[in-house]
Amino acid sequence: MNKGAEAEQAAADYLVRQGLKLVARNFHCRGGEIDLVMREGATLVFVEVRSRSRADFGGAAESITPTKQGRIILAARHYLARHNIDAPCRFDAVLLQAGRMEWLQAAFEA
Repeated sequence: MNKGAEAEQAAADYLVRQGLKLVARNFHCRGGEIDLVMREGATLVFVEVRSRSRADFGGAAESITPTKQGRIILAARHYLARHNIDAPCRFDAVLLQAGRMEWLQAAFEA
């Protein structure tokens, strides 16, 4: 398993322990990708997992640029349309950096 897959697994395990339910992993569409799709009650949560071993060039949070956010939002719209889902949604991030994990709820908005 590569580092990205390990980080996504660690994030999924953590979120499940926090009470969320895993719905999908690595949803791809033309122009975007979502690492994890989770459900928290009635809310669908699209999760971006970012892992950084060092913070030299900005930390994990800084790596979720407006361009990256746009790709995640695009993929979320495709996911909702493909699965005919009309539910409240949220965009979270799980950041793994220097041995720490941080869960940012509502990290950005569409």
